[in-house]
Amino acid sequence: MTVRAGRSSAFDYSRHVRAGDVVTWPQGTGEPLGLTRRLVEQRHELPPLELFVGMLASATLRPEHAERFRMRALNGAGSTRELTAAGLADIVPACVSAVPGLVRSGAIRVDVVLLRARPHPRPGFFTVGVMADFVPAFVAAARSVIAEVDERLPVTSHDALVAAADIDVLLECDGGEILLPDAAAGEIDRRVAANVAALVPDGATIQVGVGGLPVAVCRALAGHRELGVHSGVISDVIVELVERGTVTNARKGIDAGRIVTGGLFGSRRLMDFADGNDAIEMRSAEYTHSQQVLARVRNLYAINSGIEVDLTGNVNSEVAGNRYLGAIGGQPDFVRGAFASPGGRAIIALPSTTADGRRSRIVASLEGRPITTPRADADLVVTEHGVADLRGRSFGERAERLRAVAHPDFRDDLAKSVRKAA
Repeated sequence: MTVRAGRSSAFDYSRHVRAGDVVTWPQGTGEPLGLTRRLVEQRHELPPLELFVGMLASATLRPEHAERFRMRALNGAGSTRELTAAGLADIVPACVSAVPGLVRSGAIRVDVVLLRARPHPRPGFFTVGVMADFVPAFVAAARSVIAEVDERLPVTSHDALVAAADIDVLLECDGGEILLPDAAAGEIDRRVAANVAALVPDGATIQVGVGGLPVAVCRALAGHRELGVHSGVISDVIVELVERGTVTNARKGIDAGRIVTGGLFGSRRLMDFADGNDAIEMRSAEYTHSQQVLARVRNLYAINSGIEVDLTGNVNSEVAGNRYLGAIGGQPDFVRGAFASPGGRAIIALPSTTADGRRSRIVASLEGRPITTPRADADLVVTEHGVADLRGRSFGERAERLRAVAHPDFRDDLAKSVRKAA
């Protein structure tokens, strides 16, 4: 039975958590700020807890909170980066597609889940609005589901629905909300994006992330026709493409006429666009990242980035120097999904150097750093200097093609590395 318990800012967690419980909430815009901030405020009055988080887009968790909470994280993106870079949040290495199954099986334990929710027009249901990726698995696994009612959420359906009977405690939201306007794209991003856009045919279905480079890629695609979208998350720029008539979702092969996504990482513009919009299909990671589903999508162009790519095609999207800054995320899922998709291609797009220009992001070797996407799955690597098509290429051919898209200042050193290795 659902208990109504007042305002989230006055909620007493001591009656609902036990020593050693794992507490989690949706990542990014899905964080229920009233509930999470109340949890932090009460931390000295609560038994030891573990927090399991994805990408945080708030300042709710700080390094000093590690004295009271054990923290584990799926990635080092957003403000989670401060915790992982300081070694305060232990990384759980998992592809997005695997997380729901790990939660449902208990391999990733979830005892208490905190949600934003809004009553749905369908009787007996609430919508979580902006994030559906892991929510069904969290709700199924948790002993206790605590939700704050937030009327600012867009009304979305499919896997964003939670049965009212599954919510144990319902509170009135009196916290803020997280909105994520698109990041600005720089000149190098736009040059990389132009090379990416030249590879994408009309009628393709695209998968993109969030950030300056993905925004630049989408804007570079504005002149294309009849594109579709099937992506882990979408941002404001997708609304631009719909309004221009670039995205119609008419030629996807499945889910015709609908944008499929697991999350809305945007500003009020995206939230208003999604509100009650049947053309937005919110699906869990069990659908968005499923190999069986992706194999049915026509001409899937998976567009991802990385921190660095070595001369054999291995991609590191997780660690820079000794700091964990990125994620395994959905990159391996979509790379392999693009291979399975009829006509699909997998693109890794990145600037050729670090922002200060001092280091090449095309490197001779990853030298023990993580391999997020292995060279066996390498396809197209794109920088502002061109495109390296690695599909079916030998080691020698790959090295030659990757040197050609590296920054000119580093090509000689890369060639010397290859000769030394030989």
